[in-house]
Amino acid sequence: MVLEQKEMDVIKELQTQEKSCVEKYRRYKEQACDMELKNLFGKIEKLEQKHYDTLGKVLEGEVPECNCNDDDGKNYEPPVTYTQADNSEDKKTDCFLVTDCIGTEKMVSSEYNSKVFRFANAALRKLMADIQIEEQNHAEMLYKYKTANGMA
Repeated sequence: MVLEQKEMDVIKELQTQEKSCVEKYRRYKEQACDMELKNLFGKIEKLEQKHYDTLGKVLEGEVPECNCNDDDGKNYEPPVTYTQADNSEDKKTDCFLVTDCIGTEKMVSSEYNSKVFRFANAALRKLMADIQIEEQNHAEMLYKYKTANGMA
């Protein structure tokens, strides 16, 4: 597959967003107080790295297969670490981190949504839609963590 310059520019822009997400989740994994949240950030970090790598393959002319996986968000059931009444600094720190990441996921999902029709290739549009669904899944997992821990 040969990309037009404008398509390459969009992919590079999305790759920049994914790189930023990878870095944010890596840093937030180190800052989180709750081990469950550390693990969740680590999982999402790997998924964001996969998105980055997938976009790199597109730049090389390959359109990887996609599976439109939405099971991660549906199936995630976080254990409760913090009670509703807990007002600890650890909870406040973790609440800030998870809330910030939900905002990031909303923004990145919106980027994929607005850019999907800049591509002529149907398989590439499908791939972009798949990544958008996965970004929404990340936000869903984060929101479930936040709700389970009395942060919403």
